Amino acid sequence: MRLAIGCDHAALPLKQVIYQYLFDQGLNAQDLGTYTEDSCDYPDIAQAVCEKVSTGEVERGILICGTGIGMSIAANKIKGIRAALCHDVYSARATRNHNDSNVLCMGARVIGSGLALCIVDAWLDEAFKGGRHLTRINKLENSD
Repeated sequence: MRLAIGCDHAALPLKQVIYQYLFDQGLNAQDLGTYTEDSCDYPDIAQAVCEKVSTGEVERGILICGTGIGMSIAANKIKGIRAALCHDVYSARATRNHNDSNVLCMGARVIGSGLALCIVDAWLDEAFKGGRHLTRINKLENSD
C-alpha cells in the first residue's frame, strides 16, 4: 500500500514516530512535511497529502496536527477525500468499514504515540464493507 503522511509543527514528533513505524513495517510512505518545528499552516500540508490521495498516486493519507481537527476540516474540503478524525481504535476500524475513509487524522496533543500506532494499524488493516455503506458513500460523492 502506498501512503502519504503529513503534519504541522505541533505534530512533528508524532509524525516521525509513525513514519518510522510505517517504514519498519515495509510500507511505502511519502513524508510530505513539515520537517521542522517552525510554525506552518496545516491547510498547506493537508492539501499536499490529499492531492496525492485524490489523484490515486497513493491509496491513503495520514494527517496529524495538534488536535487533528484542523487537518480533518481542511482535508474534507478536497473532492474525493473522506477524512476521519480518530482518537480510538474502534473509530479507526469503523471509519474504514463504513465510511471507506481514505485519510486518517489524529491529534498529537490528544493521544500518545502508542495509541496512535494502534489506531494506524487498525485503520490500515480494515477494509470497506460496501453494501448499504456504498450507497451512503455514493451520496457523499454526488453531493456537490
